[in-house]
Amino acid sequence: MKEPPFTRLPPLVEVIAEALAPYLNIPFALFGHSMGAVLSFELARRLRGDHGLEPQRLFVSGRRAPQIPEKNSSTYDLPAPEFIDMLRRLNGTPKEALENHELLQLVIPLLRADFELVQTYEYKEEAPLACPITAFGGLKDVEVSREDLLAWRSQTTGRFYLAMFPGDHFFLHTDQPLIAHVITRDLRRFIN
Repeated sequence: MKEPPFTRLPPLVEVIAEALAPYLNIPFALFGHSMGAVLSFELARRLRGDHGLEPQRLFVSGRRAPQIPEKNSSTYDLPAPEFIDMLRRLNGTPKEALENHELLQLVIPLLRADFELVQTYEYKEEAPLACPITAFGGLKDVEVSREDLLAWRSQTTGRFYLAMFPGDHFFLHTDQPLIAHVITRDLRRFIN
């Protein structure tokens, strides 16, 4: 918490790629939800470009395909009360955290940085990845539609799979066993 947070995606991807590269001498997969989905996607592209490595599978969750422009205006710079209301509506921050003033003072700068990082992301066209992509979505997610998720198909020359689950944007909290089952099933294809 004492380090300055990343507010742009490329420098964060660079640091992660450098940190992971020594450990990628065995098959690996990447998973990311929401902001993590675009982070994992850009990490896969960076590893391909810098090291000639791709994951065995890329799992993206709760995020529209990267080539689809941001629909909403930025929220990372909202005044504190509006920012907190937005966090409450997203339903991803525990109620207890939103009601703890001291904790909010610590985490709001970090959350703002995360939102800035993803809301300032600029997609640059490259050749599709060769690894298969599995996309996960919530049937009640008002931010990410089924069509937004299907658009991930154009980011791979490999297989594409879409799995929809009950729930809103944070369906991964309520549907962990189902998600784990799909991930396990897809990864077993590379082990056997």
